[in-house]
Amino acid sequence: MSISTHVLDTARGVPAAGVPIRLEKDGTVLGAGRTDTDGRIRWDGPTDRGRYHLVFDILAYHGPDAFYPEVAITFTVVDERHHHVPLLLSPFGYSTYRGS
Repeated sequence: MSISTHVLDTARGVPAAGVPIRLEKDGTVLGAGRTDTDGRIRWDGPTDRGRYHLVFDILAYHGPDAFYPEVAITFTVVDERHHHVPLLLSPFGYSTYRGS
């Protein structure tokens, strides 16, 4: 089972490369890294059921004038499927959905 995300900069129409992201569960950081040149990052390995958090450091991407300095997405793992949680990002808004 794995968890991944894909950050797209919808204002520029490109993947958001270099965005720092943490994967957390129950207050523990399970993994951290930056999106690759395609705006993606993936964590592989056994994943228990429960509530997870992806925390995106938008300040590092947009700079000091970022309206949203951080985006935190909370989601629930209830089965063994791969969980993909994309983030669509612009300077003054964001959205997310359950990907495949």
